[in-house]
Amino acid sequence: MKIGFDNDKYLQLQAQHIQERVVQFGGKLYLEFGGKLFDDNHASRVLPGFQPDSKIRMLATMKDDVEIVMAICAGDIEKSKKRGDLGIPYDEDVLRLLDVFRGLGFYVGSVVITQYAGQSAADVFIKRLNALGVKTYLHYPIAGYPSDVKHIVSDEGLGKNDYVETSRPIVVVTAPGPGSGKMATCLSQLYHEHKRGIRAGYAKYETFPIWNLPLKHPVNLAYEAATADLNDVNMIDPYHLEAYGVTTVNYNRDVEIFPVLNAMFQKIQGESPYRSPTDMGVNMAGFAIVDDAVCQDASRREILRRYYATMVSKTRGECDESEVIKLELVMQQADVTPEICPAVQASLDRAAATGGPAGAMVLPDGAVVTGKTSSLLGASAALLLNALKHMAGLDGKLELLPPSVIEPISRLKTENLGHRNPRLHSDEVLIALAISALTNPLAALVQQQLNRLRDCDAHFSVVISQEDIKLYQRLGINVSCEPKYESHKLYHKA
Repeated sequence: MKIGFDNDKYLQLQAQHIQERVVQFGGKLYLEFGGKLFDDNHASRVLPGFQPDSKIRMLATMKDDVEIVMAICAGDIEKSKKRGDLGIPYDEDVLRLLDVFRGLGFYVGSVVITQYAGQSAADVFIKRLNALGVKTYLHYPIAGYPSDVKHIVSDEGLGKNDYVETSRPIVVVTAPGPGSGKMATCLSQLYHEHKRGIRAGYAKYETFPIWNLPLKHPVNLAYEAATADLNDVNMIDPYHLEAYGVTTVNYNRDVEIFPVLNAMFQKIQGESPYRSPTDMGVNMAGFAIVDDAVCQDASRREILRRYYATMVSKTRGECDESEVIKLELVMQQADVTPEICPAVQASLDRAAATGGPAGAMVLPDGAVVTGKTSSLLGASAALLLNALKHMAGLDGKLELLPPSVIEPISRLKTENLGHRNPRLHSDEVLIALAISALTNPLAALVQQQLNRLRDCDAHFSVVISQEDIKLYQRLGINVSCEPKYESHKLYHKA
């Protein structure tokens, strides 16, 4: 993989900039983290060289000064809202993240239940947290939020929220997903700190859009593609342009809310420290891009993947036409067509030639390998085997896993485990490969190539199973599918 982003430079610049903000506000900073604090795979795809755990590694350089507060909306608990990438409910993800942060040596002070109005599911979660020894605080709905500043910044507004006890100079406020109340939590804390005579400040750490890249830069357009379901739109920050005469990029929600935030800062602290939404941000990612062409190319391929994912969601009835139209507009602005990924046409050609589902993958050496559906292997399993054989320098026609190895597994699936499809999934093929490696040196050689498939692009002529998609993702392979199923059944098992 070509590198377009200097991760070490980024870590250094980012940590230094955050420390400067702490000093600016007299030693106490509430830092709202937008996006994923941990496992930021979108950033690693559009900024090749960015490590998915970069943000947490950056915070680790000043771990003793950092305290983490988790925010989760009571309404999201009540309706069991799930993370799209992991498929787990937000409340379960809070527990997962608590384990991750603590495992990395961070101090996690508490969990804030926002928008709490007596939801029964939230009460159950609070009891669960308390039983686990996790401090919980309640924040309530505020009438007129966010426009009625006079009511919001009062004892009947922010003043009704619990005051979160914190002990460290940098309080990172994060959440399992958007709309969890991170910003409102920070504002509530500023109000309570000010009433107690404690000087504190607020800043926002949002990786995208990157404020010092052009508005229509593919990296920023890839962010629009990733948030098509939220209808986020990148735009020039008019307040920054007016205040400083400098063009910067922000997104619509921050620009729209800034006048209200500015008024809140003035009412809470007597004056606002910021003149624009860009001023509030601390993101330094734009300064760590070392090869713009590499990042542009990676972002265009990410936009194409987002388009195919949205088309698949539409086929499943999970989104409407407006999201597709948004993606098509972004593709046009970024000059993206299916031709930028050779795997797309190769998979379609192989499917047409074989009369069944097929897949293709672009390997690090530029070669494009394909895999077809057979009586024993699904297209994704066949493609994975063929890619590994190519990486190991073996003949693609080599029968690495003979029928005598595959057939017993296939019979086990259909005769004992209740599966109708006898074909092996990708994970089952890898298990068979690992067992074969004990006696077959070529299978061992092929298995050693797995890590080399990271960041490769794969495309399939039909929607493949969730098991196969998750396995490819765990291997770091970027997957996209045509928005159609192999069969015309109404129910397709995940």
